[in-house]
Amino acid sequence: MVDDHHHEEHPGGLMRWITTTNHKDIGTLYLWFALIMFFIGGIMALIIRAELFQPGLQFVEPQFFNSMTTLHALIMIFGAVMPAFTGLANWLLPMMVGAPDMALPRLNNWSFWLLPFAGVMLLATLFMPGGAPAGGWTMYPPLVLQTGAAFPFLIFSVHLLGISSVLGSINIIATIFNMRAPGMTLMKMPLFVWTMMITAYLLIATVPVLAGAVTMLLTDKYFHTSFFSAAGGGDPVMFQHIFWFFGHPEVYILILPAFGVVSQIIPTFARKPLFGYASMVYATASIAFLSFIVWAHHMFTTGMPLAGELFFMFSTMLIAVPTGVKVFNWTATMWKGSMTFETPMLFAIGFLVMFTIGGFSGLMLAIAPADFQYHDTYFVVAHFHYVLVTGSIYSLLAAAYFWLPKWTGNMYNEKLGKLHFWLSTIFVNLTFFPMHFTGLAGMPRRIPDYPMQFAEFNMMSSIGAFGFGLSQLLFVYIVLQTIRGGRKATAQVWEGAEGLEWTLPSPPPYHSFSTPPEVK
Repeated sequence: MVDDHHHEEHPGGLMRWITTTNHKDIGTLYLWFALIMFFIGGIMALIIRAELFQPGLQFVEPQFFNSMTTLHALIMIFGAVMPAFTGLANWLLPMMVGAPDMALPRLNNWSFWLLPFAGVMLLATLFMPGGAPAGGWTMYPPLVLQTGAAFPFLIFSVHLLGISSVLGSINIIATIFNMRAPGMTLMKMPLFVWTMMITAYLLIATVPVLAGAVTMLLTDKYFHTSFFSAAGGGDPVMFQHIFWFFGHPEVYILILPAFGVVSQIIPTFARKPLFGYASMVYATASIAFLSFIVWAHHMFTTGMPLAGELFFMFSTMLIAVPTGVKVFNWTATMWKGSMTFETPMLFAIGFLVMFTIGGFSGLMLAIAPADFQYHDTYFVVAHFHYVLVTGSIYSLLAAAYFWLPKWTGNMYNEKLGKLHFWLSTIFVNLTFFPMHFTGLAGMPRRIPDYPMQFAEFNMMSSIGAFGFGLSQLLFVYIVLQTIRGGRKATAQVWEGAEGLEWTLPSPPPYHSFSTPPEVK
């Protein structure tokens, strides 16, 4: 009798994963889900690049091509990057703040299990009459309203993904505020905890706005409202304002946790406390605040008053300041450090260099008169892939290598890890750097064909994309190999990092910013 009861409490096998409320199990589920979606989204990108390898129409119909650009973005954002950071948060936050688990374990389980259903609904649109949505991930009317049977599935999927994000964010905030260990003040939290907390607030503030926008789309299509239809007194540009009021903070939701990750990794391998801990916290908060007042920089070409253009131009350029503070602090952390270059550090430094390239092209896009030239060209595609691939994805890869020993108890293969880094870095730049040139030369995005003069650069990008995609199979091999076995990880897992704790990097040891206890 007692045994049966015990068995019910701790089911094994599949039921363990379906019913688990353990933060580490749920973190693992999020990370695997994100990895699977990363490959599905990656295959879509490769379909796009295969079509663009040569001018002319080769492989897919233009409508399907546009479905690929739409789904690739939705899956990478809502299926890969956001769940991956939530998975990291689930695994690490309780340990970093000294809590036994997340504040709301049952809610935690539900937050995750909404995702596979939302993902399947989104992918199911590929098999519906009229095809998958092809209006872009931004879902602009009137174009997206031409979607057939897939339309309500798209909207409901976005709602489910949003609900999952909001519930996860409530959980993160509740955990950080209510379950910190005694003595851990807010300004003593590791920076990853700070960035996740600020990200959670951004999600709670913006996801309901997206929900409202897509619900208005739904009623416009099926209930004859006219929110975005000029014929009924509505305005399609209003949709863009509502969408980007969510969409711009969203891009910071995708990068702030990455800032947290590299703020943990760089100090570990520089063997120095993070330079300027407090300024990093304030910079993160500043970026979050500014993200709410820059949304119309996505809309310079819709025709807005000069005062509006100036406001959105200057407020956008202002974000370069706290971001510059962060880049400076990471660089200063490495300055005169005893640096070693294990795989996590390589990905973190790769992040630093290439994310900064994306930051500079973003500054160029912020300049309204220049943006008239860049808007909707491949220059924009180059920009956001430098911040999202060599930014967010690189930080996730760095995090995976950094914490795999803690997650599995085994060390990964360092040689293969470094090979993965160099292959990824060569191919990711081969893919996206030429897009700056094709964009400046006027090649529009989301179009399956192009004139001859863009052929060479597109061929380079396509070769790079397939190289980068295949390189990620090496990562999966490394992860599986590490789970199966390998050198046992010790408490001081990073060689030459004697005495370094797992969450050492931030905040600095007590004696570097306050009076040592014995002096008091």
